[in-house]
Amino acid sequence: MPTIERFEELIAWQKARAFAREVHVAASTGPFSKDYGLRDQLDRCAASVMANIAEGFERGSRGEFHQFLSIAKGSCGEARSHLYVALDRHHINDAQFEHLMELVSEVSRLVSGLRTAVQAQRDRQRASTRSPT
Repeated sequence: MPTIERFEELIAWQKARAFAREVHVAASTGPFSKDYGLRDQLDRCAASVMANIAEGFERGSRGEFHQFLSIAKGSCGEARSHLYVALDRHHINDAQFEHLMELVSEVSRLVSGLRTAVQAQRDRQRASTRSPT
């Protein structure tokens, strides 16, 4: 299995980037573009997902990467919540809502899987560094 050397290689980051792009397009058109608070908050939390994946990866330690993946997963939840508000305010239609929810749910699953893998690496590293007693 090849080693990932750059965060841009992570599928979770790639999908988070696509989600952020799609959110920006949806939030920049029609009545949504005039709801500045919700538009900006959703745009920021979508960008936060990919930013936290990248920042955690670049920090170089599994512990910090795991922590930043937890934050990224939380931002996925925040984005889902804001999408409900956008739907309820009729800023997006049902099809847009379903599409964006599918994207963010996929990102959330990928981040969760990556977080689990990083935790398993941390556990293996800890077990291999323990001295026998």
